Amino acid sequence: QLQLVESGGGLVQPGGSLRLSCAASGFTLDAYGIGWFRQAPGKERGGVSCISSSGGTTNYVDSVKGRFTISRDNAKNTVYLQMNSLRPEDTAVYYCNMVVTQSRRPWGQGTQVTVSS
Repeated sequence: QLQLVESGGGLVQPGGSLRLSCAASGFTLDAYGIGWFRQAPGKERGGVSCISSSGGTTNYVDSVKGRFTISRDNAKNTVYLQMNSLRPEDTAVYYCNMVVTQSRRPWGQGTQVTVSS
């Protein structure tokens, strides 16, 4: 079954850190640019960060620049999102998928990130 599985979410206090993982099953990620997306309650899903297939190019939305770092290990078929200095407004379900819309897999269940004291 060709799918992406997100993990690593949880409950963390403001200022804390989490590392999310995006693992591919049934296919290899190394040919694809991969993005992390998030959806907060009552809001549409939006992009957070993305990384090129080689890992040489990364991009971030302004709200997470300097706090989040995307990386990939193609040998492990996994993409990561290191999230530091978390804020309550980062609370959302986080998803990963291909950057190119036409290449995307069905959205998975995501991983819940809750930032609260």
